[in-house]
Amino acid sequence: MKILHINQADVVGGAAIAGYRLHQGLLTQGVHSRLLVDSAKTSSAEVAKIARRRYVESMTSRLAWRLGLNYVNITSSFDIPKHAFYQEADVINFHNLHGDYFNYLALPKLTKHKCAVLTLHDMWSFTGHCAYSYGCDRWQMGCGQCPDLNAFPEVKIDRSRWEWWLKNWSYKHSNLAVVAPSRWLTEKAKDSMLGRFSVHHIPHGIDTEAYQPLNPTQCRSVLGIPIDRKVLMFGAQNLQDPRKGSELLLKSLQTLPRYIKSQTVLLTLGDGGETISSLVDIPAINLGYMSGDRLKAIAYSAADVFIFPSKADIFGLVLQESMACGTPSVAFKVGGIPDLVRPGQTGYLAEPDNVEDFCHGIIQLLEDQSLRDYMSHQCRAIAIQEYSLKLQAGRYIDLYKKVLQN
Repeated sequence: MKILHINQADVVGGAAIAGYRLHQGLLTQGVHSRLLVDSAKTSSAEVAKIARRRYVESMTSRLAWRLGLNYVNITSSFDIPKHAFYQEADVINFHNLHGDYFNYLALPKLTKHKCAVLTLHDMWSFTGHCAYSYGCDRWQMGCGQCPDLNAFPEVKIDRSRWEWWLKNWSYKHSNLAVVAPSRWLTEKAKDSMLGRFSVHHIPHGIDTEAYQPLNPTQCRSVLGIPIDRKVLMFGAQNLQDPRKGSELLLKSLQTLPRYIKSQTVLLTLGDGGETISSLVDIPAINLGYMSGDRLKAIAYSAADVFIFPSKADIFGLVLQESMACGTPSVAFKVGGIPDLVRPGQTGYLAEPDNVEDFCHGIIQLLEDQSLRDYMSHQCRAIAIQEYSLKLQAGRYIDLYKKVLQN
């Protein structure tokens, strides 16, 4: 059985990392797995780049954006069947299809003679343009009259009904099985235009050997963190992304009692941490964007509590990484986050946008060592039992076999 993953990138971004981890898990299980991506950072015989008409497509992308129909100008997607990786594959596993590299109108052609699986990494595949609807349910009725054209990926004018119809037409002529990593997204997909397909819940997997609890004293020494301080950690690819809740984070940290601030260090992981550090009355260490698993495991292990103020998320890879390293989390009860942050077990769930409740969760975990110890044990146990790469790969292998049989 040969699997080909089509994704925007191999290792940069949450969807890329999730797809690459699945790829690694399949290889470990002896499955022939390859990646075909737009942006490749790794050097591997199993990873290739999509042949693009970059000059022409870059010129027409602006026009498509002005027309309110992102990506329909990308013609190179229809040539993917010419690639050897595609021709040799038994199953095509699509991942993140937005990002100005893929035309969703090519799905009927790409799935006509190949079994295919679509792994969702946000809501974009069944909305009229946005990756996250933030409570808007117009995607269930064909979109139109979009309340936020600036929501990523932004559009110039409202063609959300047109895009919704085009996606629906594309799926009507495609053969797919759909995978969602969280229970929340699974239910959303079933209620959407994707409900015409079989929808499966398979959580993302993580390498629990690479991400494991390390000696916190040694980790703090490596990072230059005083041993006698409590450590709060915040991480995301772009810490300034409004969806990741930096504004809510600032308000929460500013609300913390002075005695908590005086004994706490803020550790940030990702681009834009310097800005956050300058706005809170807490000593801060910004590690910047890090891709190395070992370095990230050191950071998570140095932290007492991981804080995740995201306004919308379908899963939360950083939450999963933190969990595997035995670090409990404080997060808002939105999207698929409750799958990972389980009250009383792996962390504290605050009511959405409730800064006071979020702040209360931080104080509770920082002040209760025995509770943190219990949660740390639970985090690690659940990561091993429910989110290992072996378990994820096995579930995908079963699905691939099923779509091949059908």
